Amino acid sequence: MTKLRTTVSAQSRFLSTYDGAENLCLEEIYTENVLEIRTEAGTAGPPQQSPATLRLEELFSTRGHINGDADTVLVVGEAGSGKSTLLQQLHLLWASGRGFQEFLFVFPFSCRQLQCLAKPLSMQMLLFEHCCWPDLGQQDIFQVLLDHPERILLTFDGFDEFRFRFTDRERHCSPTTPTSVQSLLFNLLQGNLLKNAHKVLTSRPDAVSAGLRKHVRVELNLKGFSEEGIELYLRKRHREPGVADRLIRLLRATSALHGLCHMPVFSWMVSKCHQELLLQGGGSPKTTTDMYLLILQHFLLHACPPDSAAHGLGPSLLRGRLPTLLHLGLLALRGLGTCCYVFSAKQLQAAYVNSEDVSLGFLVQAKRAVPGSTAPLEFLHITFQCFFAAFYLALSADMSPSSLRHLFNCHKPSSLPLARLLPKLCVRGSGCKEGSVAALLQEAELHNLQITAAFLAGLLSQEHRDLLAECQASEKALLRRQACARWCLARSLHKHFHSIPSAVPGEAKSMHAMPGFIWLIRSLYEMQEERLAREAVRGLNVGHLKLTFCSVGPAECAALAFVLRHLQQPVALQLDHNSVGDIGVEQLLPCLSVCKALYLRDNNISDRGICKLVEHALHCEQLQKLALFNNRLTDGCAHSMARLLARRQNFLALRLGNNHITAAGAQVLAHGLRANTSLQFLGFWGNKVGDKGAQALAEALGDHQSLRWLSLVGNNIGSVGARALALMLEKNVALEELCLEENHVQDEGVCFLAEGLKRNSTLKVLKLSNNCITSLGAEALLQALEKNDTIMEVWLRGNTFSPEETGKLSRRDTRLLL
Repeated sequence: MTKLRTTVSAQSRFLSTYDGAENLCLEEIYTENVLEIRTEAGTAGPPQQSPATLRLEELFSTRGHINGDADTVLVVGEAGSGKSTLLQQLHLLWASGRGFQEFLFVFPFSCRQLQCLAKPLSMQMLLFEHCCWPDLGQQDIFQVLLDHPERILLTFDGFDEFRFRFTDRERHCSPTTPTSVQSLLFNLLQGNLLKNAHKVLTSRPDAVSAGLRKHVRVELNLKGFSEEGIELYLRKRHREPGVADRLIRLLRATSALHGLCHMPVFSWMVSKCHQELLLQGGGSPKTTTDMYLLILQHFLLHACPPDSAAHGLGPSLLRGRLPTLLHLGLLALRGLGTCCYVFSAKQLQAAYVNSEDVSLGFLVQAKRAVPGSTAPLEFLHITFQCFFAAFYLALSADMSPSSLRHLFNCHKPSSLPLARLLPKLCVRGSGCKEGSVAALLQEAELHNLQITAAFLAGLLSQEHRDLLAECQASEKALLRRQACARWCLARSLHKHFHSIPSAVPGEAKSMHAMPGFIWLIRSLYEMQEERLAREAVRGLNVGHLKLTFCSVGPAECAALAFVLRHLQQPVALQLDHNSVGDIGVEQLLPCLSVCKALYLRDNNISDRGICKLVEHALHCEQLQKLALFNNRLTDGCAHSMARLLARRQNFLALRLGNNHITAAGAQVLAHGLRANTSLQFLGFWGNKVGDKGAQALAEALGDHQSLRWLSLVGNNIGSVGARALALMLEKNVALEELCLEENHVQDEGVCFLAEGLKRNSTLKVLKLSNNCITSLGAEALLQALEKNDTIMEVWLRGNTFSPEETGKLSRRDTRLLL
């Protein structure tokens, strides 16, 4: 145990994931990411609460379990979201005795390393030969592990980089019998081996199949840094006076760069290139490609002698190291095409990578290398491997432009969705020569192809064309590649839009985009060509664009706005259950003028983001609906909302459910409602408006001529608030549905509402479930229903009726739903 702790501590103490040139002490710079329990898409039933967020120490809590019999915690996140660093912090906390001490043994594994193991191995061989070898009593120690699996934790980082696809068809239950590494891992995850041992598996979302999810206890989404997390990280990285403050001011002033830093890998780049950024007079990185070219400049400049370093990433600086960059590009591309992310000396030699190329700093020693071999190398991060592959595709002299079409094609019929997006011209021909660029692109993983495609689009953009042209022997070849990428992107998106089924009669045409669509948009954004974006969406006629659960963060919002602002028809944009945040809201503003509705449920948005959104929406006549359920809104946004309602007399729906709005906020909003003549839907469920807030809203709505639906579910409303709402019902001639479930109305409040119903002729549905109502309150409602033939349903489920009372009440009036 001591040896294992020492080994894990040595592997975890320094953060070398992103940079081999310096060793950063992990505990000095580790910053918590947003870690949420995954919620199921399309869950029906009562209004959902916001996804629960967890701290790292709560990784094995009992919350959010989807399969209590499983042993695996699955952590999913996009490339660069901090999955590896999260595991590294877990390992360090355990090894230093500061956390996770319920485990006697922690065994860390890297999936990119495991797939290098060719020979069969047993459970015992995996733990001891490839993690930590016991000096004495090997069999006795292994027996302890078998006898106490609940005291063991195994972590597997980067399942998306494991070339073998998960299957549960092959059973292997013997801990001492050798089998293939994929069979060993898959049976560990299923619990056929070391049942009750805890496992943590990290992966990008695309690599997680429904079959694997069956064996997962809880699934967590790692969403990168919050806005506060970005600042905290930069302050930890730069303790010199004033540097962090200047960087933070720069980010706040350049929203595109700020949006990129939501992913920790970009925050690291900003901290690494802080001198270049702070000294740079004009502009700053806007796209992902811009940022990676900046880090390339940083490494090239630091590799030059001080007196000969060029100023900026000029052609001479790039041209001087072009052979090195092409060698790294060839290695990267071959790795992607063979699902290889750890490179032996032989592979380096085959790609002509020499020691001088390695010294540039983009290749670092792989951690947890296979014992008995020369330490292999890997790229700083998978995104750097994709960047260098794209660089090779853009500049290699021996590559035909037609090969680029394969970059945007996915050859597996069952996989998502680029194969369907592309025209036939882009689909693989039968003559792909083995080892050719086309063949490599055919075999690469889809998520890596998508990242590479976006980088290639950025490198071939007009902005970077002159830089590449200086390094390209044939400018004609570069122009052909640029034209091919442009055509492929525009045509792919155009074909995708036209493949959407026709609308159902009477409804708007709807499109639910898949992640592949997001990457096409990202690629168009990387090219930064207005004409291309305009051409891509020309003639699109979609009334509703749904992008829920699509890992949309601020960078994707910038890309969406860049393309969607050219739509000629207004669209309802649904971005529920993503990671938009305040920075993403700011990125969406350019396309707000073409949105007729904007849905932003579950996006970690605060008052700051919504106030900016509303200020812009005041001038966007097309926007008529806002849905902001499950965010972080407080009374601080109420004045902006009230202005929106007062100024925009064509606004139809405002849904603010499950936020943190109190009576004070409701009173402010009521002023806007008094001046509004168009609102039809107002959602306030899951807030804290109480009786005073309900009174304010009721007084404002007494004479409202258009509101048809009002939800005040779960707002701690008692009989005082119910009385005010009853008085509103006596006067209001438009409201059709009033939702008051999960409050404290009780019998006294119900009696007030019953009196209001006697004088109301428009309400059709009254929902009073879970309000501590007894038969006394129900009797008052029955008397009101005798005089009201407009109301169709009164919901009374979850109140305090005996079975006998429930039966009698149901028979007396079928409109009572019990």
